[in-house]
Amino acid sequence: MPKIKMPKGSPSIDMTPMVDLAFLLVTFFMLTASFRTAEPVTVETPSSISDKIIPENVIMVTLDRDGRAFFNLSNAEARKEMLNNMLGKYKVSLNEEQVEEFAFMSTFGCTMQELPAYMSTEAAKRASFPTKGIPTDSTRNELLDWISFAASAAANTGRTAFEEAKQKGGEPKMEDFKPKFILRVDSKTRYKDAAIVIDVFRELNLNNLNFVTSAEAIPVN
Repeated sequence: MPKIKMPKGSPSIDMTPMVDLAFLLVTFFMLTASFRTAEPVTVETPSSISDKIIPENVIMVTLDRDGRAFFNLSNAEARKEMLNNMLGKYKVSLNEEQVEEFAFMSTFGCTMQELPAYMSTEAAKRASFPTKGIPTDSTRNELLDWISFAASAAANTGRTAFEEAKQKGGEPKMEDFKPKFILRVDSKTRYKDAAIVIDVFRELNLNNLNFVTSAEAIPVN
């Protein structure tokens, strides 16, 4: 009996659902992603073999090679509290839009009198903003005030985060929610410029200061 030949047909797969899913994922990540803001200063830090990473709730001072001081506070709510205290002390005004932008901005560095003009400058052009950085001299030490108000604001937000973590049923450690103080210095910065900033932390009794370095390979014996 002759074999019956079945007609051959190529299988087909409907790719429409997969394409729809891909576009949904792309849309999701576009809407939820937070892009890193441009840094107004670039520094080349010294190298070390330390393996510690920068934690959360960070207060960081950056010194460029010219000794100019820049400042950053990682928590957005703490930044608003800190900024409002600084605006009140130095009698400087910003509009609501500028305050909101400042809360999510990265490192900044200028005098309080320059701050309105600094905030009015496009983010991409702030790196070339004409400034000597945050004043650190003894007659007008604005950096000391930034650090002082930042430490208080970061402590408040840290306590709030700690209580929220406790309510979720975990066993958090309060130490993990306290603000961490970091100094990032360019490798070509003069020591006396760094010493001035270190003395500011000492004056505020903030002695748990960490230094940022670049990763270096561990020497093999």
